[in-house]
Amino acid sequence: MTTLLIISHPDMIESSSQQYFLSSIKNQDDITIHHLENLYPDSHINVAKEQELLRQHDRIIFQFPFYWYSTTPLIKKWQDEVLGEGFAYGTRRKPLAGKEFGLVLMIGVAEREYQAGGEELFTISELTKPFQAMANKLGMIYLRPLSVFQFFYMEEKQKMDTLIRYWQMLKMERDISLANRENWLIDQLRQVSQSNLETADSEIIKFAIERVQENRDQIDELKMVLDDMFLE
Repeated sequence: MTTLLIISHPDMIESSSQQYFLSSIKNQDDITIHHLENLYPDSHINVAKEQELLRQHDRIIFQFPFYWYSTTPLIKKWQDEVLGEGFAYGTRRKPLAGKEFGLVLMIGVAEREYQAGGEELFTISELTKPFQAMANKLGMIYLRPLSVFQFFYMEEKQKMDTLIRYWQMLKMERDISLANRENWLIDQLRQVSQSNLETADSEIIKFAIERVQENRDQIDELKMVLDDMFLE
């Protein structure tokens, strides 16, 4: 599976959240990082090139700061020009049909405010309905968004947990079962362990793999006990 990560941010270098996530996926053959402001500083989008990129990838992700309950101006312009009638819709064949589409949102307000009774009143799911409608119109499969709330205030463990979810958003198949996520994580850890790491780092990764496997064994044993109880 190949992923096209379309990013829009007016000042990428100064964004600690963007730098944190992007630095973790450099040199990934199956991920194309596509920063719109860097490619089109004059906002003149190469429509044919963008459409060809969409054809070449299986999963399309928009990554952007959540501005006024919507996207940045350049992503909106990209949508208007690239996803035009005659390409994305309006003909019998929809070239994006069956591809996956998702959002990575950097949000400055606390998560608890995005609900009825909260300061923002509406949920992220409600506020991102235009993207859901877009995916539906184009025949794409809409993925659950990854919402990163107040990155600046996160503890290191929270950042790492979010980073794993980010990797899963970009690279993991759509099966989100616990067993599949565990197998995916083990595979990623093993790939990292094969690189040139310090001995201490290799031991940490080895320990992490063993812990995940131990937890899986315990869950499997518990499932067997529960199955036996219900069969009696």
